[in-house]
Amino acid sequence: MNRGARLGGEIAALWLLAWPIMVGQLANVGMSVADVAMAGHASAQDLAGVSLGVSVWNMVIITLMGIMMAVNPLVAHHVGAQELDHIPHVVRQALWKGLLLGLLAALLLQASVQLFEHMALEPLTREVAVGFVQITSFSLPAFAAYRVLYGYSASLGQTKPMMVVALGVLLLNILINWVLVFGHWGFAPQGGLGCAWSTMLCVWANLGGLLWWMRRSPAYASTWPFTQWEWPHAPKLRSLLKMGLPIGVTYFAETSAFALIALLVARFGSAQVAAHQIALNFTSLIFMVPLSLGTAVLTRVGQALGAGQPKAARFRAWVGVASGLGFAVLSAAGIALLRTPIASLYTEDTAVVALATQLLLLAAVFQLSDAAQVVTAGAIRGYKITRAPMWVQMLAFWGVSLPLGYLLGIAPEAAPAWLAALPGYPAQAMQSAGFWLALVFGLTVGGGGLLLLLRQVARAHVEDAPPPQNKTSA
Repeated sequence: MNRGARLGGEIAALWLLAWPIMVGQLANVGMSVADVAMAGHASAQDLAGVSLGVSVWNMVIITLMGIMMAVNPLVAHHVGAQELDHIPHVVRQALWKGLLLGLLAALLLQASVQLFEHMALEPLTREVAVGFVQITSFSLPAFAAYRVLYGYSASLGQTKPMMVVALGVLLLNILINWVLVFGHWGFAPQGGLGCAWSTMLCVWANLGGLLWWMRRSPAYASTWPFTQWEWPHAPKLRSLLKMGLPIGVTYFAETSAFALIALLVARFGSAQVAAHQIALNFTSLIFMVPLSLGTAVLTRVGQALGAGQPKAARFRAWVGVASGLGFAVLSAAGIALLRTPIASLYTEDTAVVALATQLLLLAAVFQLSDAAQVVTAGAIRGYKITRAPMWVQMLAFWGVSLPLGYLLGIAPEAAPAWLAALPGYPAQAMQSAGFWLALVFGLTVGGGGLLLLLRQVARAHVEDAPPPQNKTSA
């Protein structure tokens, strides 16, 4: 097979796997978009309250999602090695882990509402933020179980179910929001709290819908995990935690950075918080495309390694990274050109629109580095390596973005002399824009570091591989 045909075949295989994941992920994030948009049309205080609640909620669920991702490379390797009888045990133990961590996360989320008591918030904003967090915490065990089944299905190459179920649940979310936020069909208007009830109910609907589909599909028959009862197995749970915890910490580093930005800029008023949340909400929607590519690349790389094909794994990894960067060029141009109409979709408040437009321009700038870091991290996890990417991304977000963001956004006078002497360094606090400018630098560090790490990991696996016994194609 010539190189052009091989490249075209891999791009086609990658996107065939990725596009249903992408649509499903966009639908899942679309629920948050619907929450924020509808709250924004209720009142500025409802929008700010839901924005703060969503910031904390996202920090917890995305961390939980990362920890659950340990199932992805394990199942992918078993698929590549044709060890299908090993998969049910992995999934059952991952579900036990999800149940336990989901309950723990619910307790932590309930306790987190104390954060809002120590913030200078308007009374309605605080009430909505606290209520959003408390109500949505009851869906965390269901969310963790859903992400286990999600990883299991994706690693089998079955991505259509997540897409169809997520699209159905998105429509359900919009309907429930419309009924509860604004008060229809005999319900009293609940404002931002209606978004919380909608989110909680729809997470459970996601789990139920995916189980319903999988139980009826023959694609899962040979690996169906519910054919027998199995108690938690401590060694396997430890193994799953060892692999998944660094991914969770990595996701926490990123989401907590964005959440802390929302908390830190709250001192500048509801308009700053709302503008930050609008920019974050929309870029999170766009981020689902490279994130889905990263999941697809993880599966492709893991299956190649399970089949004993390290050269094919390396090829698949770099094709995935190139695809992610290609999309990032398009998304950056689109955000930059349409930033004002995008902001106007969320709110009619002209001050919030003006602030959000500034932040979206900065978001356009970091599209390339953001896509590079998430797709490359997915490829590296396909090699069952999770700790090294964690350190790179911890450096990017906690070592660069947050400290620099604090200086630019809140306390420029506290900068060391060498930094303050740089051309363009602000004399006054840039507020939320300072944090987003710092994210540009942090994501560049993260993306560059992970690209170097992938190069090293892929090369080492090729060099350490035994001589091939027969020729196989990628």
